[in-house]
Amino acid sequence: MELTASVAVYSKDKDPPLILIDDHLPYPQAILTVFGKIRHRRRKNGRGRFKDPRLKPPANLQVGVVKKLRDDRGHLLKVSSKALFGKKKTIEKRIRELGIGQTINTSHVERLNGTIRGQQARLIRRTRGGSHLERMLQYSIWLWRDLINWTRVHYALLDETPAMAIGLADEVWTVLKYILYPVHVSDLQRADWAEQRNSVLESAVDVYIRNKALPIS
Repeated sequence: MELTASVAVYSKDKDPPLILIDDHLPYPQAILTVFGKIRHRRRKNGRGRFKDPRLKPPANLQVGVVKKLRDDRGHLLKVSSKALFGKKKTIEKRIRELGIGQTINTSHVERLNGTIRGQQARLIRRTRGGSHLERMLQYSIWLWRDLINWTRVHYALLDETPAMAIGLADEVWTVLKYILYPVHVSDLQRADWAEQRNSVLESAVDVYIRNKALPIS
């Protein structure tokens, strides 16, 4: 839920982003809670009270799902995909425009997961270097993220760093330059981001019910 809230905060002044997920059960409800709009349900007979409102996805929300079928031993048998919100053809067209494949997939996320697990001992499944404190794990991931984006060249980017590829840097940074550069986020800024995430964790229906005026007798 917090990951979905972070995506919503980043894209709050833009159209909903393209979201590609696997078939993990909590994902659809988390996405609908954060991005969903209120749908007022109609009365069957045109009389009486309106039914309780529900959430509906916005018209421009595009979410694709990859479903993997495995046997009892965990061996992969089949991979299928579908559109959870939006049209499948529209989602696949946007995927091709972004250059991340031809069909609905999560390969870019799987690649990132494999890279970070291979380079972060704290995230290896069987390790003695695990983190006992959540904040220490977070600090370690932040450090890894910055170093891999600013100080390490990538073969797929023609020996440039990701920061160079998107125009944030004109050279490969050294670790010393990264440490001395005064761009690190303050605790106050992180607290502000956390407050923004918490503000979108409350669904539109919850806000509607909370703000609904009480009847006067």
